[in-house]
Amino acid sequence: MSVLIYVESNGSEIKKSSMDAVAYGTQVASKLGGSAIVVAIGNIPQEQLTALGNFGASKVLHVTGDAFNQNAPLASAAAVVEAAKKAGAKVIVLPKSTLVDSFAPKLASQLKAGVVTNVTELPDTSAGFQVKRSIFTGKAFATVSINTDIKVITLAKNAYQGTETGGTAAVEALSVSLTDADTKVKTTNVEKMSGELLLTEAEIVVSGGRGLKGPENWGVLLDLAKALGAATGCSKPVSDMDWRPHHEHVGQTGVKVAPNLYIAVGISGAIQHLAGVNSSKCIVVINKDPEAPFFKAADYGIVGDLFEVLPKLTEAAKLLK
Repeated sequence: MSVLIYVESNGSEIKKSSMDAVAYGTQVASKLGGSAIVVAIGNIPQEQLTALGNFGASKVLHVTGDAFNQNAPLASAAAVVEAAKKAGAKVIVLPKSTLVDSFAPKLASQLKAGVVTNVTELPDTSAGFQVKRSIFTGKAFATVSINTDIKVITLAKNAYQGTETGGTAAVEALSVSLTDADTKVKTTNVEKMSGELLLTEAEIVVSGGRGLKGPENWGVLLDLAKALGAATGCSKPVSDMDWRPHHEHVGQTGVKVAPNLYIAVGISGAIQHLAGVNSSKCIVVINKDPEAPFFKAADYGIVGDLFEVLPKLTEAAKLLK
């Protein structure tokens, strides 16, 4: 029994969330006594495809063509369906992403498969096939049994990280025929921020709230972010007051992030903000109010004046370089 794992790139390299999905899918294949096969779509360098073997993949099916470089959800679904048939896959693992969110239901429909999103742990195969998934924006978990012959699951961000094995994967071209309907929806233009780390891809995010007292004080936060190589975010009130641009608004109604390290500075921790950051691997909160709700969600907390704390952290971060 094969497990098929879909990976995607940011245009130049495979995304970290896809690497995690490969490591997860490899462990699923090991539990089921099968092989882990990857389907990669679009222009991805050969050496990166081969390196997926380092996370356990035995083979990579590479799909190329103009239609697959436009983030077309239906074309991507068609490619994964074709790869699943070729691999004889019974389980398909997808990383969490905007594109996957748009095509996973279509994929499941075409394969007559059950689909479960936001999966956080390896499946329990002791009695059927059960997975644990995050619900209510990470406030609770549900155990779901998938009883279809083919199963589609999407892995929540930061839910699983594998270890490198040193292996290499064989890369094989896969030809996929598309219909006109498969390319009816496609991305026609992407405008990326220049000179800034993308919040959704950053491994470290430093966010500020009203505790900074005004936009003129943001430099102390930017200094820390620069020293850490971090992206910068902010709370909703800050963007609403135009202290910072709206694309930096982090939270349930803004950008949802899942970095390895999230540092919240002068943010009290409203539930809407927590819902957008609670997939972060480690949360550090800096606030002078020891009763700030955010401390209950933090892995580490510093109670103190941010204008005294941040410069010290910045200097310490610089010494680590």
